[in-house]
Amino acid sequence: MFAKIVSEATRSFTSLTRNNSGASAIEFALVAPVLIVLAMGILVYGLYFGTAHSVQQLAADAARASVAGLSDTERASIAQTHITTNATSYPLISPDKVTVEAGPLEADADQFEVTVEYDASELPIFGLDRLVPVPSPTIRRTSTIRRGGY
Repeated sequence: MFAKIVSEATRSFTSLTRNNSGASAIEFALVAPVLIVLAMGILVYGLYFGTAHSVQQLAADAARASVAGLSDTERASIAQTHITTNATSYPLISPDKVTVEAGPLEADADQFEVTVEYDASELPIFGLDRLVPVPSPTIRRTSTIRRGGY
């Protein structure tokens, strides 16, 4: 009697281990959340880095344009005008959310500094903050250039 119970239990166990139906669904259920979070992270940080790069490029272009000014006031005006004019050419940047500071570098008067700050809080990535850790919504980039000749 005992041998019959053991042999039947062994047969049931081996048939259970050979049955693979549903294994793929279980594996997918375990792996899918990780893959979704990974894809969302790539999307979030891709958009953020693209926006940060656009802000940096805007600051660098404004600093280069400011070399044409003869005084600090004129340089700051040129930088501000350049950013106001060209911010629309970057698809991830909304021009009304850009602020500009331009002036001589405090540590070295021969350098002129342009700082661009962008409020990125309306980017769609900040709606995913419960799923993926997102960076600060304020992007601040600075570009410094040597003053032009007088």
